[in-house]
Amino acid sequence: MAEDTLCPRTSAVCFLNAIVENLLEQVEILSHCLIFFGCKSTKKRLTLLAKKELSSSKTFDMTTTEKIALPADFVSEMTNLLGTDEALQLFEGLETPCPTSVRCNEAKGYDTEGEPVAWCRTGRYLSERPQFTLDPLLHAGCYYVQEAASMFVEQAFKAMGECPQRLLDLCASPGGKSTLWRSLLPDGALLVANEPLRQRAMVLAENLAKWGQPDVVVSNAYPADFAPLTGFFDVIAADVPCSGEGMFRKDMGARKEWSAENVRKCAELQRSIIADVWPALRQGGYLVYSTCTFNRSEDEDNVSYICDELGAELIHLDVPEEWNVMGDTTGRGLPVYHFLPGKSRGEGFFLALLRKTSEAEASGNRKHKKGVRELTLRNASKLSGWLQDEADYKFYAPDELHVAAVRKSLYEDVQRLRNQLKTVWAGVLLAEAKGQKWVPQQELALSQALAPEAFPRVELSLDEALAYLRRDAITVDAPRGYVIVTYQGRPLGFVNNLGVRANNLYPPEWRIRKQLP
Repeated sequence: MAEDTLCPRTSAVCFLNAIVENLLEQVEILSHCLIFFGCKSTKKRLTLLAKKELSSSKTFDMTTTEKIALPADFVSEMTNLLGTDEALQLFEGLETPCPTSVRCNEAKGYDTEGEPVAWCRTGRYLSERPQFTLDPLLHAGCYYVQEAASMFVEQAFKAMGECPQRLLDLCASPGGKSTLWRSLLPDGALLVANEPLRQRAMVLAENLAKWGQPDVVVSNAYPADFAPLTGFFDVIAADVPCSGEGMFRKDMGARKEWSAENVRKCAELQRSIIADVWPALRQGGYLVYSTCTFNRSEDEDNVSYICDELGAELIHLDVPEEWNVMGDTTGRGLPVYHFLPGKSRGEGFFLALLRKTSEAEASGNRKHKKGVRELTLRNASKLSGWLQDEADYKFYAPDELHVAAVRKSLYEDVQRLRNQLKTVWAGVLLAEAKGQKWVPQQELALSQALAPEAFPRVELSLDEALAYLRRDAITVDAPRGYVIVTYQGRPLGFVNNLGVRANNLYPPEWRIRKQLP
């Protein structure tokens, strides 16, 4: 394996597979900012945060159902900030269940019954929470389980007034906003979805692979690593690590960990993250700044800092009154947007859209990793016919064993990113070499770029589909060789049909472990 690229299935992500039901929406960085005392480096802070988060997963259940009261300092601060009536509405909202919502993948021809989410065209509220893990359509990438308020980024996209060609989702795992950004962007525009913590980056890669749009790079980098890409991005979306107040409703652990000092340290970290990545945003480009907090330090005050110190202006969004989205809580009339449980229909969320007014000055940080070595493709002609519109793609070798494909119009951009950053994958991972054979990869089966007639297909029943997703042995009535198995017409992955049996090629680290009821 070459040092420049991490194949998604070579990383040990198995500990995350034990998290079921809420994997897609609950793997969040929660209030651990107390570990940042004395740490001046953003990279070091994020690394310490990773260690703290992994250790806490062994010693404390962050999703405990044990009832914990709202922190007294938080109650006092929100009462002073919002006023008694609005604060009481928030506190009551934090004690009620959160609505269940999903976002449909139109590119895979999927929709579902449910009340529409007003600010997101493909968002739907569900009347009850099903067992998502046992729905093969989730694993086929037909929809994403996403909290409704965070879908509000669609309104920021609409307000840009131009179609970006390069968008960076800086703190992207587990992938809810990234899959939405990818759906909003046109084909041929490039999404770079980044996660600095490696294990979370693998989860991000899995979810984007399931979503299926090929014009994506998944990177595993820190904010400062992007700085040498001066003015490269038209949009940077930064859903920054925060003190997690918006998680108080569904996560008692967030309440237990919260403190006013954590809030201060998180606000400091957020400023460092934005300052580190700022050179990579072009002048006139947009920053979508978001948190899952309510306090002014991490929200309005940080937005003011970005405007005054880094050089930006706030952009107004058209938000109907019936959405019940609150504006500036500090009395300054800033065009910023708060979702408050009890008032708006979703979890806690804050968003501001900013346009960069300062020049995209070259960063002083010129460090970059060793350049990508061009590898020779052997017998790549055997992969001909696997992609739709194959002439639009360039095949390349991300490492010694694999072949991937990237749209030709994006190839130079992708190579520049691979030269600067640690990348997990880019484009469509097509095949892995096994001796003289090419074994088609899971990402290809789920990709919208897959040619429909490239492989035979076999439809599975619900029980068969769940057995496949558990990586159990199955049998198929199909020609020998590589076969795509489908559920309700949507690809789930590959099997290698040997006649008397079929080898299940579903990735071991993706398999579901929950058994049928």
